[in-house]
Amino acid sequence: MREQFEAVIQVKGLKKHFQDFELNIDELEIPKGLVTALIGENGAGKTTFLNCVSGLRLDYEGEIKYFGKFVNDERENPENQVRENLGCAGPAGYFLSHWTVGQVGELGELLYEHFHQDVFWKLCEDLDVSRDGRRGTKVSELSDGNRMKLSLASVFAREAKVLVLDEPMSPLDPLMREKFCHMLQDYLEKGQGENTVLFSTHNVADVEAVTDYCIIIEQGRVVEKGFVEELKEKYVLVKGEKEELEAARPALFQVSESKYGFEGICLAENLEKLAGLKVSKETPSLFQISVAVLKKYSVIN
Repeated sequence: MREQFEAVIQVKGLKKHFQDFELNIDELEIPKGLVTALIGENGAGKTTFLNCVSGLRLDYEGEIKYFGKFVNDERENPENQVRENLGCAGPAGYFLSHWTVGQVGELGELLYEHFHQDVFWKLCEDLDVSRDGRRGTKVSELSDGNRMKLSLASVFAREAKVLVLDEPMSPLDPLMREKFCHMLQDYLEKGQGENTVLFSTHNVADVEAVTDYCIIIEQGRVVEKGFVEELKEKYVLVKGEKEELEAARPALFQVSESKYGFEGICLAENLEKLAGLKVSKETPSLFQISVAVLKKYSVIN
């Protein structure tokens, strides 16, 4: 098991009420220097949580602490340490529709001390934000994928210590998803243990290779969390013939079956309940763990 990690963001008693939904997170920490994936179904509360963390929402109860010292209402401190070191990107309206790509770069330089125009334009080129290369292209003229890429270029062009990214891969094509993963790896290597990424996703398979820590959220609550390698020790993928299913079912966390047999996720601590059964045991993927946990707690099964 890993030693206790240093937290770059600490959440306590976070609550946000809507008419038919409540985000309720008692305590949660985001480890420094790693990539943390926030996994959940649509409507599970991922965006609400990230909006609270990023400062886009301030109408919530509870406390969010940044870098071990700055609390909610201290974000506008004289040094602007949180604003300067927190980079946010996502499908939300971060840019006004009438802004041009060039204005996004200019505003980035005005708003943030460590915003590099040369890096921004290199990223826009690498990500193919505007095919004709014109800086006068309006945000409203960009596709969903290009708006996301513009948002990513604007945060990766900074020297922010923490990136909070809401569904960054959803509108990207497969090639750009691969490029995005390389960008995450380069960002972490450049930070030498100081840079942190927190992003939400429901496309778990695409990001498993770059994810260090995982938080699974369902119906506004954290239902599982931990380092990926530890979760893969906590849960076991079990496969067997159909005739073994009923005997195995009580030990399984979640199970799916077909005419050929079954497979399910079992807590490692319950493996002894499968003794004597003709089943195989494998290390599950993060995707398989996430699906099993979400099915366990989802209101839709």
